[in-house]
Amino acid sequence: MAKGYWVSAYRSIADPEKLAAYNKLAGPAVKAGGGRVLARDGRVVAHDAGVAGRTILIEFDSFEQAVAAHASAAYQEALAVLADGVERDFRIIEGLD
Repeated sequence: MAKGYWVSAYRSIADPEKLAAYNKLAGPAVKAGGGRVLARDGRVVAHDAGVAGRTILIEFDSFEQAVAAHASAAYQEALAVLADGVERDFRIIEGLD
């Protein structure tokens, strides 16, 4: 079964306090959903239209698990706290194997 991944690239952070509140809720929600953070806040080299900002990569055992974790009540609560505090490109993608 192919793994699932969350890829989140932040274009801008308008409200660091909202982001901090989101982080407190999102971390436990991701873990409860079976997610493992593979990369966060490390060095970034952006190409093309990319922005070299905060980037996060989270792995799940399956694509379906990644989608379900995003839809979970716990993660939706985190998103509600984040609201318009950031502008980011968030994707859920399926791995190759």
